[in-house]
Amino acid sequence: MAPRGFPYTDLKDFLTALERAGELRRVTVPVDPTLEISEIVTRTVREGGPALLFERPTRGEMPVAINLFGTEKRMAMALGVDRLDEVGDRIGALVKPELPVGWSGIREGLGKVMQLKSVPPRKVRTAPCQQVVYRGDDVDLGRLPGLQVWPGDGGIFHNYGLTHTKHPETGKRNLGLYRLQQHSRNTLGMHWQIHKDSTAHHAVAERRGERLPVAVAIGCDPVVSYAASAPLPSDIDEYLFAGFLRGERVEMVDCLTVPLQVPAQAQIVLEGYLEPGERLPEGPFGDHTGFYTPVEPFPVLHVETMTMRRDPIYHSIITSQPPQEDHGLGKATERIFQPLLKLLIPDIVDYDLPAAGVFHNCAIVSIRKRYPKHAQKVMNAIWGAHLMSLTKLIVIVDEDCDVHDYNEVAFRAFGNVDYSRDLLLTEGPVDHLDHASYQQFWGGKVGVDATRKLPTEGYTRGWPEQMVMSPEIRSLVDKRWKEYGI
Repeated sequence: MAPRGFPYTDLKDFLTALERAGELRRVTVPVDPTLEISEIVTRTVREGGPALLFERPTRGEMPVAINLFGTEKRMAMALGVDRLDEVGDRIGALVKPELPVGWSGIREGLGKVMQLKSVPPRKVRTAPCQQVVYRGDDVDLGRLPGLQVWPGDGGIFHNYGLTHTKHPETGKRNLGLYRLQQHSRNTLGMHWQIHKDSTAHHAVAERRGERLPVAVAIGCDPVVSYAASAPLPSDIDEYLFAGFLRGERVEMVDCLTVPLQVPAQAQIVLEGYLEPGERLPEGPFGDHTGFYTPVEPFPVLHVETMTMRRDPIYHSIITSQPPQEDHGLGKATERIFQPLLKLLIPDIVDYDLPAAGVFHNCAIVSIRKRYPKHAQKVMNAIWGAHLMSLTKLIVIVDEDCDVHDYNEVAFRAFGNVDYSRDLLLTEGPVDHLDHASYQQFWGGKVGVDATRKLPTEGYTRGWPEQMVMSPEIRSLVDKRWKEYGI
């Protein structure tokens, strides 16, 4: 059960908790949001360092908070738990085994969890995020210390703007996390990718010849900020999920000029519209793949109103070749959604999405192998599982292999494989940002069967026994270790 009375009402509460825990450092000297902040943060992340609050950025009118989720410890703090698996355990305890398997089963299971243990957002009439209001010609995105992260970037980007849209026909809300390129004082490039729900909302609006209302919230409480990144089915509301994680309602307020609601405790909110058919070049941008994404045409948000707190803090994130801050977000998703993936594919014992694979290039999966070609069955099931379908490399190991121990996984993958028989090559969808595929959006995939081989799979030599020291000797050496003087 999630404790009632979640510890953070907003971003500032979370920053206070981080500072008390020794997980936040304040940078009091002037620092340039163009490249300098990026280099500082990248070095800090790679040393396992703290969250940072840049109090005097040389551009913009407010401090910059960054690297808030860069370690599993801080990610657990963000979700109000001691370890990330606690959230998955809560979900697993609520999902009943009699639910139907398949994608309908995972959707029904998550929906049941939300109905049982969450409460819908609570609407309020006044909100801190609307203490200061700029309209029309007074809107100036230059008030925000948006970052240029890499030398080849196309300009200033806002990298943690929580984007709100509604389906023009059904009214279904979507909350997504997309990079936003600052084109001018009041326009932003909306880099929502082909597989994202907001892209579908925009397509319907364009088909109807209508403008699409958009609201972008920056600097939300840590649970809402995480929920925006979570790979939820399109019919599961992100704020219902956030309410489940928090154990209490998320306060929402009506926007002033668009028919949308945003978190009342956000630091900054941008309100505006996308005109049907309008596109501008967006990019290049140094993304989490470690490479620059190309310039492509994307929709344009015309910001008509900007609201904020009286003393706001601007929240952002750095993207780069791993390791980077998004490791914490990806690891939270891996642990939280493990029970639901196991509901969809009961063969799975555990899985790991290595940060070096930027969470969609590689999945390591352990199974309890029971029949011939069981590993290949699981590979195909993963390639049919929602956004797991974008995975390019799947390594299947036996249940006695710790999928989080990459040395152990490598030992199995390098040694347990006959590459003429144990590789499954196929083609399918890949991430929008994937630069290696010869065609955008789809490419080759491979599954590696690193499990022990069965006689019924054609292995007739007799699989050898792996060497393991006897428990008695291990216990003896544990007890006498100090005696050895090593």
